[in-house]
Amino acid sequence: MNLPNKLTILRIIAIPVFIVVLLMGHRYIATVIFIAAALTDMLDGHIARKYNMVTNFGKLMDPLADKLLVMSALLLLVQLGNVAGWMAVVILAREFAVTGLRQVAASEGIVIAAGVTGKVKTILQMIAIPLLLLDNWPGCYIGMPLDQIFLWAAVIMTIISGTEYIVKNRQLLSM
Repeated sequence: MNLPNKLTILRIIAIPVFIVVLLMGHRYIATVIFIAAALTDMLDGHIARKYNMVTNFGKLMDPLADKLLVMSALLLLVQLGNVAGWMAVVILAREFAVTGLRQVAASEGIVIAAGVTGKVKTILQMIAIPLLLLDNWPGCYIGMPLDQIFLWAAVIMTIISGTEYIVKNRQLLSM
């Protein structure tokens, strides 16, 4: 097993640790775990592409690990009262819809690459979630806490990127 795949597995293993630590009330430690897991996402893809270590396992498990990490964090943040339920539903629905669309495309031999808006969405989520985990982030701009600014930006970009994926690949919806 190569290094990028080991990093993906490490990210998956980190998810239940993150959940338990957060539910025990250790927000700062949970934030560090989330950030470390998110960084493995950037690192594994970079290493896999740069050193020609891309595998079918990585193609399947890397995006799944990312979604599990984000979904776990969002659902816990809803439970803790830091994220409105509807916002989490919008983000999760987009993830399921785009994943389903990618599966349909793959069955037809088509690869739907991540677009710029999807990458921006992921970056915004990966910034918003640690800020939300910290809960009492002191930054404030235009009368709104910094964590909420990034959360709203992530939700808006989620809608935009989801719409973009569906519009660009609408021919797959009739298959």
